[in-house]
Amino acid sequence: MKIKHILLLLCLIAGFNSAFAKNEGWINILNAGGNNKGILCTKAIQGAIDKASTNDGGGTVYFPAGNYLTGALKLKSNITIYLDAGAVLKFSENFDDYLPYVEMRYEGIMMKTFSPLFYAKDAENISIKGRGVIDGQGKVWWNEVYRIETAKGPIPLTKWQKMWDEQNPAIGYEPYYKRTMDKKFFRPSFFQVLNCKNILIEGVTFQNSPFWTINPEFCENITITGITINNPHSPNTDGINPSSCKNVHISNCHISVGDDCITIKSGRDADGRKYGVATENVTITNCTMLSGHGGVVIGSEMSGGIKKITISNCVFDGTDRGIRLKSARGRGGVVEDIRVDNIVMKNIKENAIIMDLFYDKSSKEEPVSERTPIFRNIHISNLTGTDVKKAGSIVGISEMPVQNISFSNINIQSEDGFTLNTTDNVEFHDVKVTTKMGASFEIENSTNLILDNVATMKPIANTPLIKLTNVSNMMINNNFPMFATDIFLEADGAKTKGIYLKNNVFNNVKKVVNKGAALNAAAIVE
Repeated sequence: MKIKHILLLLCLIAGFNSAFAKNEGWINILNAGGNNKGILCTKAIQGAIDKASTNDGGGTVYFPAGNYLTGALKLKSNITIYLDAGAVLKFSENFDDYLPYVEMRYEGIMMKTFSPLFYAKDAENISIKGRGVIDGQGKVWWNEVYRIETAKGPIPLTKWQKMWDEQNPAIGYEPYYKRTMDKKFFRPSFFQVLNCKNILIEGVTFQNSPFWTINPEFCENITITGITINNPHSPNTDGINPSSCKNVHISNCHISVGDDCITIKSGRDADGRKYGVATENVTITNCTMLSGHGGVVIGSEMSGGIKKITISNCVFDGTDRGIRLKSARGRGGVVEDIRVDNIVMKNIKENAIIMDLFYDKSSKEEPVSERTPIFRNIHISNLTGTDVKKAGSIVGISEMPVQNISFSNINIQSEDGFTLNTTDNVEFHDVKVTTKMGASFEIENSTNLILDNVATMKPIANTPLIKLTNVSNMMINNNFPMFATDIFLEADGAKTKGIYLKNNVFNNVKKVVNKGAALNAAAIVE
């Protein structure tokens, strides 16, 4: 290569490096007063965020490999936090580093308390990206909760509890929530942004969250993809909790936490209804959930409503429950238009599927009002479950049955089967539930049902496949028990009527119907 060509190439490289160095949109935190030695540098990091936000078009705060320590950070519009592989950003264990108190939402109630570790309000175009690790060092927060909860008798208020009292003079809540409110100590979410737009969280690992991990509130257009969340056994350390948000996309995530892996919420009781902002247009796909109370959970704070949700192509392995919807009298709100498809579950310690409007078992029937929760239009298909304790449970309340539910192409091996109580318009199509005890389908106090091609792979001696009590207007059709079955259907209850058995083949069944003492003679039509 000629000398002049070499010189020209060197000039181009030097010019490129000079231009890159002068790019004010890219701020290396080590050049902005920060350090990667684990020494607290909140001021430098916050300064870099503020500077990046003021640049024309925004900017990126870059963390190269190393250890960083910070207190609460306030994110601004048009900024990216980028953690390179090998970068570990830890948050301080000193509660004072999360002052002053800010407006935030705690378990569905708006209040002023500790700043979330990452916090923003009324901002847009915020990103957290990279291959680094962000550590909330939550153990000190968990231990303080345990200290307050396990105290025997009254204990002196801490300065933070006194501050909470001063700044929250008139918060309303239902009596059942008094125990939580009396703590006056509310841990911060790892990431909570209020009323923000265009949020992207990609690639990074979050661990040891003080409380809920990713918790956007009243936000729009959120993408969470390719992240890992690892929280040990710890209180309320949910993974991803969008609340009162619109247009949420969660994909390719790996989650193992101390509470629910992904939970969709919209506010608690009267406080949630006051804002009245639903969570809607949510897609959850290609995720793996390991340890956690639930895989994907809706509620129980759903007073603003939850609608238009899809959950697909996910694996739950080791969670306490798989798909769980929960609410109670007093919450109000409508959960509707939910689709769940292509799910594999294994080692589920309780229910693979649960829909429960009777979460507060002490509640009493009341007139239908804004306090009445509603579950309707929920459809689950193409689900495989093995090593499951209970296939499923659907429980409505007397004034509001769970409505318009369908299960299609389901294959579950479980200790116990499906139980339905207080439901209306539920269908099972091509569903195999193989149990170790009890009926595969046990239905009470329900109406308008279809059981089409349902089966067990291992019939249990002297145990019906289907058990009905006070059920009306039901079609049981297209069934062919392939294995020797002692009893196909057992029915009882004075309110049982209009049960139709059509187009079934019972060659392998000893007794098609076992009729209880209270059953009307004309209740079943064969």
